[in-house]
Amino acid sequence: MKKRLIMTLCAGMAVTMGTACPSPETNTTRSNMNGNMMSNSNMMSNSNMMNNSNMMSNSMSNSMGNSTSKLDNPMVGGAAMYTNKDIIDNAVNSKDHTTLVAAVKAAELVDTLKGAGPFTVFAPTNAAFEKLPKGTVDTLLKPENKDKLKGVLTYHVVAGKMDAASIAKAIEEGKGKATFKTVQGGTLTASMDGKDVVLTDEKSGKSKVTIADVMQSNGVIHVVDTVLMHN
Repeated sequence: MKKRLIMTLCAGMAVTMGTACPSPETNTTRSNMNGNMMSNSNMMSNSNMMNNSNMMSNSMSNSMGNSTSKLDNPMVGGAAMYTNKDIIDNAVNSKDHTTLVAAVKAAELVDTLKGAGPFTVFAPTNAAFEKLPKGTVDTLLKPENKDKLKGVLTYHVVAGKMDAASIAKAIEEGKGKATFKTVQGGTLTASMDGKDVVLTDEKSGKSKVTIADVMQSNGVIHVVDTVLMHN
């Protein structure tokens, strides 16, 4: 009865106003379309919000990752040193270590120092190599002197990761001195000169650590100002 009454009233209004009366099915269809449009709009809005959120999250993650990779590491030779890079990949970026890098390549030690390690490397600067007698570096870089060069370089490497605090502790426990065996097989003696760590080689030469604790993915680098020589 209600349905017939509504249709009758609608028909009367249609005659008066000159418009057609929509059927119940039409109203239902329109309602469903409006509902679908609202649902799709909400889905698009939610999707855009999620995409924007993911983009912001990825951006923050990348930014934090780059920051963390060089966190607390000092600059060396005008270049940033990254904790997620190995000894070689960092050293090649230092303008103060071009001679050392050339020597490592000539001695075929690149793969070794890119290995898992860990290694503690006392890295002489270009200025340190310049202190050597004239012609020494050129002579060492010759192919026929590769083994000798390798001995000089590995004398600057100690197995394990020893930061400045570990070295200082060893010196304290040794009542002022600490001896470390190098990869070459010789020994280095560490001591303190005020706040500076000083290394003494087997020929009584001394080299000061000028930049300590340059952390690497496979160890640590300590920059030194003099080339160390073994017996």
